[in-house]
Amino acid sequence: MPKKVERYQKIDAQTFDLKAFYNRYNGKPGNKFYFIHCSDAKEYLKKVMRSITVIEAAGGVVINPKGEYLFIYRNKKWDLPKGKLEKGEGKRVGAVREVEEECGISVNNIGPRICKTYHTYNNRGEVVLKRTYWYEMDYKGSGKLKPQKEEGITSVRWFRKGHIEAIIKNTFPSIMDVLAKMDLFTDKPVPLSE
Repeated sequence: MPKKVERYQKIDAQTFDLKAFYNRYNGKPGNKFYFIHCSDAKEYLKKVMRSITVIEAAGGVVINPKGEYLFIYRNKKWDLPKGKLEKGEGKRVGAVREVEEECGISVNNIGPRICKTYHTYNNRGEVVLKRTYWYEMDYKGSGKLKPQKEEGITSVRWFRKGHIEAIIKNTFPSIMDVLAKMDLFTDKPVPLSE
């Protein structure tokens, strides 16, 4: 249970339908947070995933020798490089491929998995759930960054750990989860006022 239950709207696990929920609340103004109370969260997630199309993706948090982190600007939001896995492609291989394609660099080393994130979106009229596997990566080159414009990426930039305020103010909740796992900010934004 959340610590401050009054901030959340409780949803009954027995009647929850992710597609209907997404279509009803997506794009509506306001900061509303919901939680589904169930006895086994992992089993419940498996049940939800059986009821919707799941897209597998992978991406990376790339660090250069100066200790800077690589971000992309896509569709008016700061993001981390990531993308859908190709058929039969391993998660680690796909993560490196996507970073290299989207940013125009060659990854020198792929490290441990950071975390998995989940988010929903509308793909040609169908609500889908994207599960993304995130990995730490090293880049030791000095080449010019090149955004993959055909993917809607207009900028690729390095940011120092203490200078990512612009990203925190204009990114997705799932990216905030990755940044939190990497300890890239000290004060996690509070979703609702006290």
